[in-house]
Amino acid sequence: MKTSREDIRNIAIIAHVDHGKTTLVDELLKQSGTFRENQEVAERVMDSNDIERERGITILSKNTAIHYKNKKINIIDTPGHADFGGEVERVLKMVNGVILVVDAFEGVMPQTKFVLQKALELDLDLIVCINKIDRAEARPKEVEDEIVELLLELDASDKQLDCPFVYASARGGFAKYNLDDESDTMEPLFETIIKHIPAPTGDAEAPVQMLISTIDYNEYVGRIGVGKIDNGTIKVNQEVLIVNHHEPDRSKRVKITKLYEFDGLNKVEVNEATIGSIVALSGIEDLKIGDTICSVDHPDAIPFQKISEPTIAMTFMVNDSPLAGQEGKFVTSRHIRERLFRELNTDVSLRVEETDNTDSFKVSGRGELHLSVLIENMRREGYEFAVSKAEVLYHTDERGRKLEPMEVAYVDVPDDCTGTVIQKLSMRKGELNGMAPLANSTTRLEFTIPSRGLIGYTNEFLTDTKGSGVINTIFDGYEPFKGEISYRKQGSLIAFESGEAITYGLFNAQERGTLFIGPGTKVYGGMIVGQTGRSEDIEVNVCKTKHLTNTRSSSADDALRLVPPKVMSLEQSLEFIDTDELLEVTPKSLRIRKKILDPTLRFRAKKNAQN
Repeated sequence: MKTSREDIRNIAIIAHVDHGKTTLVDELLKQSGTFRENQEVAERVMDSNDIERERGITILSKNTAIHYKNKKINIIDTPGHADFGGEVERVLKMVNGVILVVDAFEGVMPQTKFVLQKALELDLDLIVCINKIDRAEARPKEVEDEIVELLLELDASDKQLDCPFVYASARGGFAKYNLDDESDTMEPLFETIIKHIPAPTGDAEAPVQMLISTIDYNEYVGRIGVGKIDNGTIKVNQEVLIVNHHEPDRSKRVKITKLYEFDGLNKVEVNEATIGSIVALSGIEDLKIGDTICSVDHPDAIPFQKISEPTIAMTFMVNDSPLAGQEGKFVTSRHIRERLFRELNTDVSLRVEETDNTDSFKVSGRGELHLSVLIENMRREGYEFAVSKAEVLYHTDERGRKLEPMEVAYVDVPDDCTGTVIQKLSMRKGELNGMAPLANSTTRLEFTIPSRGLIGYTNEFLTDTKGSGVINTIFDGYEPFKGEISYRKQGSLIAFESGEAITYGLFNAQERGTLFIGPGTKVYGGMIVGQTGRSEDIEVNVCKTKHLTNTRSSSADDALRLVPPKVMSLEQSLEFIDTDELLEVTPKSLRIRKKILDPTLRFRAKKNAQN
């Protein structure tokens, strides 16, 4: 018989990137008394990974639990980036309701729509939290209207349309039922959660049933499966069966060795847990997302939607440049293969395929950000490898037509830059669907554009909008191929010989374009040391020294003035490289190079390609 666990509430916090989800969770943790009075707490405590902290984004969904008035509230903080949408889709299976966080100035954004649609499809109860109401330019009432319009557009049910609105400032630590209320705590939000999010239900007497929605990985205990118990009770040392809705043949008997519940930011060992609890299991080797833990006598898999397919791919390969193996700790194909396949333990949106060449692997993901985070993580762990330019994954329809992934791009730009942005995106096969004025002399443009049209565009976009433009994209399905796009208009400056870059050689080279390196940098023939203003590549000798002569002119010893080199980040380097180039990634350096280092062979290959 189904009963409800009134002492538990399971919620997910969903929002567009940077609308304040993680800061809101921080405040709820603080005000629920999770931390000791004198405990030092990092800002955005839920973003545990270094890259999340540096970039101010959430990549992996996180579980936490707080206690309020004898009720346990399990909270899942989800990513806002579409690249990590695979995370959002599956964690929503664990909850009974969501808090949609929307910025009181920015309003409804592409990912707001994306995450809300996922929640509505699962028929989850909704609380809308309009955050950052203390911002000078906040417009909470207009944003409220935008959200109601969005709910109507997404065919929300009457119950979802009738959802409560709460106004908050996560940074200020307060929430209000109405804008003109006085409040200095989060109590209105706590009360709304208890009142409007339904308690989890299930049959505690029935055979056990639990869907694994997230996988965590730990060096010491291996894979940790996280999910919500739908029916029955799980106990330590109990024998259970693993089955999977999408794999009818999967059936494996295992024993539960460790069982944890969440409390604050910690996992606490428990001996048993029942319906509605979000728990973690360790000690089961090949547990994966979508598996159902069930009773040995009643193998009944819980249905689970398939994770969205990747749209973009890169080749990861062993670094074979003349400087290979000097800076990395893990450099062989075995190391790289092991690390990539280990990433599949926790990242369901990633695909890794072996290629004909044992030294290279095809890695597919949801977007450039998704793959660049993996590259940065590997680099920090001591791996050295090379990657190719990102390319989109095409499909073919039943009529044999080539289909490509499309994106809807929402672009907020200063009014005086709209012409340039429209022109550049149109050249990349973008179609303008509409434009609308925003506050502060800004215009919002909406484009439909092939995913490959956005590869390598961010840098150019920031230059064109003087750093003040914002671009947000969301996957929009597959459409027939839109035709060729020429990516880079400028050619590369290619080092002519191996050695160390000298001031004199660099001084002569800088007249040809923008340099990426300074004096003292190790270079090799075929390495790219800069960018030219012309469309073709130019070879330069940056190791060239000045010939000594007997005569000395009065100005000969004057210092040669070098323009500071343009130092590129990982993202900028990935955007810069062309299809015939590679990015060499080591823990200390990022080097751009031609795939074919020898100039004669490179010339031949280019000629053959043109024929």
